[in-house]
Amino acid sequence: MPIEITPHLAIPDEELEWKFIRASGPGGQNVNKVSSAVQLRFLLPLNTSLPVSARNRLRAIAGQKLVDDGSILFTARSERSQEQNRRAAAERLAALIRTAMVEPKIRRKTRPTKGSQERRIETKKRRGATKSQRGRQGWD
Repeated sequence: MPIEITPHLAIPDEELEWKFIRASGPGGQNVNKVSSAVQLRFLLPLNTSLPVSARNRLRAIAGQKLVDDGSILFTARSERSQEQNRRAAAERLAALIRTAMVEPKIRRKTRPTKGSQERRIETKKRRGATKSQRGRQGWD
C-alpha cells in the first residue's frame, strides 16, 4: 500500500522497507510475545517519485533519522497494535516529506528608503543634543 503524501504524490512500496520488532512499553505480558513495534525505512537513494530539490531538502532536514546508506529510518512503538504503529510511522514519513516539498522563499536584499535614512539621522542628532546638554555648562 503506497503512502499518499499529497493528492498528486505517493511513495510506492518499492521505496519502503517495513520491519517489525518487539516493543517495550504498554501491552503487559503480550509485549514479550508480539512484534508490535515498526521500523519503516524509506530508501531515499532509490527514490524516483520526489523532485531532486525536495530529495536534497529531505536529506538536510532528516537529521538523526538519516542512516549511513542514505535511507531514512522511522521507528514507531508507542501504540499497542502493529497496525497503529504502522500508521504512525507512515504519517511521520509523510509529514517529513511534506515539509521537504515546501520550497524556501528566496531572500531579496532591500535598501532603506531615503526618508527612513533621514529620520534615523535626525533622531540620532536629537538624542546627541540631549546628551550634550547634560554635561557641565561653560561660563558664557
